Amino acid sequence: MTEDAPELRASDADRERVAEVLRDALAEGRLDMEEFEERLDQTYKARTYGELAPITRDLPTAAQAAVAPRLSMTKEPERSGSWAGRIVGGEGSSTWAVAVMSGFQRKGRWTVPKRFTSFAFWGGGEIDLREANFADGEVVINCVAIMGGIQVTVPPGVEVLVRGIGIMGGFDHREEGVPGDPGAPRVVVTGFAFWGGVGVERKLTRAERLRLKEERRQEKLERKESRRELGEGYADDVHDAHHRMLDGHHDLMRERRRERQEERDRRRRGDH
Repeated sequence: MTEDAPELRASDADRERVAEVLRDALAEGRLDMEEFEERLDQTYKARTYGELAPITRDLPTAAQAAVAPRLSMTKEPERSGSWAGRIVGGEGSSTWAVAVMSGFQRKGRWTVPKRFTSFAFWGGGEIDLREANFADGEVVINCVAIMGGIQVTVPPGVEVLVRGIGIMGGFDHREEGVPGDPGAPRVVVTGFAFWGGVGVERKLTRAERLRLKEERRQEKLERKESRRELGEGYADDVHDAHHRMLDGHHDLMRERRRERQEERDRRRRGDH
């Protein structure tokens, strides 16, 4: 891709190269999710090189990113995306939440304490752990729901135990029994529900869903390209077979004409 001719039309391959740079920048923390989604949308809407060029102007190219870093003799912290990097210790950024005829949310990047207590009366609450850090390898989410509801969302890889009691209400046990990843925290959901409920679900983060969507899109493009190449190969085979058939037909016609000519020559010789 070049900026020398910004009015030239961009191809699908050009847009995919820009999208790959954006995915790398998201994984490296150079872009947050909102910026990534905005730029990715611009990428697939771009029609010319001039529209594509500004999208990655402030990001390193693949060649620049491939330059080896200096070797460090000190132990680096665990990668932020790993489970070990998300069990951070401390007291937690929030230890309780209350909703009385209203609602509450705990989501995004926050630190779950060893014990988090929540209460909902004629209201609802959302406790989202998908992007959270954890103060300990095992945390307890205590939920009290009276004529209300509390929803607990955990990321894949986390082990869940549900120990709550429901009276004319209930606790969701569907996510129990799923083994956790090595080094992942355990989440214990306890509490009490009266004419209410506590739901527990396992969901991917937006970033992970987007990554999987991009992978499926890339696989679809690759399958489409394979089918196109297969179709072109089949067309070439049919074309070659057709030519071989025509050549054989012409050879047969020439042979028959030669035989008829020889027959006519024999007849003429017999007449004389």
